[in-house]
Amino acid sequence: MEEQFIGCDGHKQYSVFVTVKRGENQGVVERVMNERSAIREYLGGLPAGSGIALEAGGTYYWLVQEIERAGHQPHLAHPLDCRRRMGSKKKTDVIDATELGKMLRDGTLPEVWIPPAELRDVRELLRLRMFLTHSARTRIKNRIQGVLAQHNVRPQQVQDVFTVRGRAELERRYGELPTETGASVKQQLAILDFIEGQIETAERRLQEQMQLTAEALLLDTMPCVGSILSMVMALEIGDVKRFPDAEHLASYAGSVPTVKSSGGRTRLGGVSKEVNQTLKWAYVEAANLIAMSQRRLAGSHAVRLYQRISRTKKHSIAVVAVARHLAEASYWILTKREGYREPKVPAKVSSTHG
Repeated sequence: MEEQFIGCDGHKQYSVFVTVKRGENQGVVERVMNERSAIREYLGGLPAGSGIALEAGGTYYWLVQEIERAGHQPHLAHPLDCRRRMGSKKKTDVIDATELGKMLRDGTLPEVWIPPAELRDVRELLRLRMFLTHSARTRIKNRIQGVLAQHNVRPQQVQDVFTVRGRAELERRYGELPTETGASVKQQLAILDFIEGQIETAERRLQEQMQLTAEALLLDTMPCVGSILSMVMALEIGDVKRFPDAEHLASYAGSVPTVKSSGGRTRLGGVSKEVNQTLKWAYVEAANLIAMSQRRLAGSHAVRLYQRISRTKKHSIAVVAVARHLAEASYWILTKREGYREPKVPAKVSSTHG
C-alpha cells in the first residue's frame, strides 16, 4: 500500500483528518465527530502503523490514546512552531490538517515529546496536588488574611494564624469581627480544612504510585527538593535522553532567559512563557526553599549562588538562577544515574544572568 501521512486538526466537538501522500499537496479530507466510537471507526480503516500528526493542546491526551490503541503512530507538534512554519496562509481546519500532514511527510514537523500513557495518568494526580497547594490553598489563606487585616485582627501570640495555636487565638477573637464577616472567615476556614484533607489524600496516592521510581529518588538528593517535588520533576522530565544537553533541559524548565542581540549589543529578556510551567514551578519552589534555608545550607553551592546574585539583583532573578542550577544538575543526575554532588568549582553567576 502506498505510504501516506495524516494531519489532524482537533477541536472540542470534531476533528479534521487529511491524508497526504507523496507528491500531493492535499489528499482525502475526513471530518469526524469527537465520539470514541466514530474516532475508532475512522482509525480502524487506516493502514496499520499510520503516522498521524496533531498539535499539542488541551484535548490531545484522549486522541493520542485512541491513536495508540488503534496501532498507529501519533506525532505531537509544537503549536507555535507550526504556525511559524505555516506562514501567513489562510487558516482553516482543512489547511491546518493538510500542513501538519505535509510537515510529517517532509520531516519538518516540530515534534514534542509524548509522555507514555502511565505517565500521563500520574501527571494528572501531581498537577491536582500542585493546584490544591499552589492555587486553591494559597488563595483561601490570602483572602482570610486580607479580611482579618481589614478589621485589624492580627495574631498576637503566634506569627501564623493557620497553626493550631493561631486558630485557637482566632477562635477567641471572632467577637472583634462583624457578624457576617466572622461567619465568612469560619466558612473559609472550613473550606481550607477540606482542601488540606484533599492534599493529604493526593499525597498518599502519589506515594503509592511513585514508590519504586528510581528517577524520583535520585532527584530527591538535590537540596530542598523532597519527595513531592522530585516526583513532579521526574514525571515532567520523562526520558532525559530527549534533551541533548543540560541547557536544553533548563530551557524547557523555564529557567533560561531569552537573549536579544543586535548591533553588537546583547540584552537579556524575561523567561519565555513557552515552557513546561509545571516543571518551572517545581524548580522555582525548590529554589525558594533554598533561599529560606540559607543558614542551614550555609556554604553550599546553591546558597552561595543565590547570595552572590541577590546582592545586585532582585530576589526573583536570584531564585531563577538557582532553579537553573537545579535543572542542569537534574540532567547530569539522571544521565549518570548518580545522586547530587556539590560542584567543585566556586559558585559564579552565569553569563545569561548578567
